[in-house]
Amino acid sequence: QVQLVESGGGLVQAGGSLRLSCAASGRTFSRDAMGWFRQSPGKEREFVAAFTGSGGSTYYADQVKGRFTVSRDNAKNTIDLQMNSVKPEDTAVYYCADSVRYYSSAFRYRSGSDYDYWGQGTQVTVSS
Repeated sequence: QVQLVESGGGLVQAGGSLRLSCAASGRTFSRDAMGWFRQSPGKEREFVAAFTGSGGSTYYADQVKGRFTVSRDNAKNTIDLQMNSVKPEDTAVYYCADSVRYYSSAFRYRSGSDYDYWGQGTQVTVSS
């Protein structure tokens, strides 16, 4: 059974940093693309970042580019999201997701419909 479990969420002040982690189990993820999405109350889920499997390509939403960094450790089946210079508008539930589809570029993984497995999410709250 495939499981994705996020951790690391919490309360952080604006301008601070937070590191989210997603632990995957139940299949070999090294070839899968992994992504992070977020959803705020009353808003639709939005793409944050994606990382292809073996190719190492990454892509970020404009709202987080230059502030967030995604990384993965295939040996540990984990994918992390380092969040720096956070803003109140980054407040959301953050979800990691796994895609078994193959695209050469992480740019192609911007849509949630391209993902097959989802974690339950971790809350990030940024205070002003």
